[in-house]
Amino acid sequence: MVCVGGSVAVSSVLAGAPVYTAEGVRYGFACLLLVALARITGRRLTWPRGTEWLWLSGIAVTGLVVFNLALVEGSRHAEPAVLGVAVACVPAVLALVGPLLEGTRPRTGAVAAALVVTCGAGLVQGLGRTDAIGVAWAVAVFGCEAAFTLLAIPVLGRHGPWGVSVHATWLATVMFAALGIIHEGPAAITKMTRPDWLAVGYLAVAVTAVAFVLWYSSVRRLGASRAGLLTGIAPVAAAVSGVLLGGPTPRPLVWAGIAVAAAGLALGFRKGRALCISSTRPPSGRSSRPWSPACCTPKASPPTRRPTRTA
Repeated sequence: MVCVGGSVAVSSVLAGAPVYTAEGVRYGFACLLLVALARITGRRLTWPRGTEWLWLSGIAVTGLVVFNLALVEGSRHAEPAVLGVAVACVPAVLALVGPLLEGTRPRTGAVAAALVVTCGAGLVQGLGRTDAIGVAWAVAVFGCEAAFTLLAIPVLGRHGPWGVSVHATWLATVMFAALGIIHEGPAAITKMTRPDWLAVGYLAVAVTAVAFVLWYSSVRRLGASRAGLLTGIAPVAAAVSGVLLGGPTPRPLVWAGIAVAAAGLALGFRKGRALCISSTRPPSGRSSRPWSPACCTPKASPPTRRPTRTA
């Protein structure tokens, strides 16, 4: 989420670039990098089968293609803060829907922590101005960001974070390449400038290849509801990176939002098993019982000794 939040300034570099072509290059390079690293580290990538194609294609369509298009189109009708608030509302959805997909029930504490993080992120982003079309695109951004996580839960058990990331990126590459050829032409790649290539390279490595694997690893180990809380870090990272790049110092309302988001994270990650249950099993697991992270597994109680009868 720090990588995602810090990418706001980098993404603005691509404002004048052919967006479909640039995104296709980004995801294509990220896919090649992921495949190479998987081979080097000995990680096995499995080809999708059956309904897994639907889940993985859904991730690519909603979480990557439509999400990026909604950001571009939405920015023409709404201030960036409006779209940022839409993303900030995702933790509450993940806290409610994520446990259902994982085979458990939503936890009151997790939902409360998600709402606190959402409020904090909203204060950091601000409200901003928009019109009706901008609101519609903000809703699309919200739904696509949630789908990026929720649609991965059914396939994380078999493919793992690396497999889901590889398949989502190559599918998105094909889709963006087709859109680029249709709307921008095959020669659009020659119109990309050196800053465009540098921005695409950073987005491909840090915000795609690295961030995707880290994110899906968190979802598998922590569960969607707890991992969703971490999205509150993105707007904070964006505000801090803006200052480091020479921007103005955040206003008091932004600092208040950072404090509220931190309180929500502390609430959601407090010690205890109730907020941490996930049934998304690791690829090697064959047990039919719900899997929970090791950090949340209670210690075994010592065996109870029966009293012995004495003569």
